[in-house]
Amino acid sequence: MIKSADTADGQLIVRVCQGDLEALGELYNRYRMQVFRTALAITRNRETAEDILQEVFLKLHRYAERIDTSLSLGPWLYRVTANLCYTHISRQKRWLAALEDAIENVVAPSSRSCPELRFERSEVQDVLQQAIDLLSPNQKIVIVLHYLAGLSLKEIADILQVPEGTVKSRLYYGRENLRRKLASSRVLFPEVTYE
Repeated sequence: MIKSADTADGQLIVRVCQGDLEALGELYNRYRMQVFRTALAITRNRETAEDILQEVFLKLHRYAERIDTSLSLGPWLYRVTANLCYTHISRQKRWLAALEDAIENVVAPSSRSCPELRFERSEVQDVLQQAIDLLSPNQKIVIVLHYLAGLSLKEIADILQVPEGTVKSRLYYGRENLRRKLASSRVLFPEVTYE
């Protein structure tokens, strides 16, 4: 049975296929933040994330007739976003990731006003970003989609079009690599566990 959100997405996609730009605008408003945040988390560059956001919705407009209207649009958008980010990374030969949203969860919100804790948060963020930068693109995208976007292993497997076991393996080795890199860091993480 199709969920009501999926039905709404499907109806809007049908309207996009008929040339209705207002329907495309509705889909843009509905999904722009999750596409933007995913692109920003992978590329760690606001301008690049904005470009990818625009390109994702251009692809949606261009390929709307190929989209299965009985399914939620979210996984298709994540897949296109991830693919465009992969293309960007390989073209630019950079290994980047954004962890600002994740850092917000590491340091308690009430501690943001204390200068020492802000400095500590900045130092932790730098170490985490450096560790993420050293991951392979396959491990990086799985870490970003799982921990920043909050997707399940099955959802990530569908988006990346790989077996769920592959996602589990990439997530496991990505976490192990992060654990080793963070353990060798000089920054102490008293409130953070890596299990």
